Amino acid sequence: MNHTEATTKLLDAAETLFYAHGVHAVGMDALRAESGVSLKRLYQCFSSKDELVEAYLRRRDGRWRGSLEAYVEARGNDPLAVFDWLHGWFSEPDFRGCAFVNSFGEFGDPSPGVAAAIRLHSGEVRRYLIGLTDEVLGDRLFTLLEGATVIAAITEDASVALSSRETAAILLTPQQL
Repeated sequence: MNHTEATTKLLDAAETLFYAHGVHAVGMDALRAESGVSLKRLYQCFSSKDELVEAYLRRRDGRWRGSLEAYVEARGNDPLAVFDWLHGWFSEPDFRGCAFVNSFGEFGDPSPGVAAAIRLHSGEVRRYLIGLTDEVLGDRLFTLLEGATVIAAITEDASVALSSRETAAILLTPQQL
């Protein structure tokens, strides 16, 4: 198995195991077993668990934002479509909340690389929402998105995305004087 193939298998295993069980609950042996990559190759690909966590988060960020952006673009870049997409995500049987918030909470004081991956995701999502609206509305939509994600994870209630959508619709309605 070459380096690229091993890296892909390790990242696939990390995404499955870290998201389902948490970063700290998953050891390198579990990653090795899930990926089928030898421990020696694992450490050739990632010199530490923190390096693997950072790579997992960066890849997840690209996939997550790509899916959201494609969905919203297909709906004419309507900012409310963000919340429809969230509802679909929250309804998935393996939904466990935000991998970035979960990881940050687990680490408390993450390594610089892990912290940078978490902050990158947060900043890029915020910038995307600002791009759909403006700075003030984008910040407010970002707060709704993050809050809805945490609440949906805790309550296992996907409908929080729809309530957040209703609130977003109010924010996006021009004020009548």
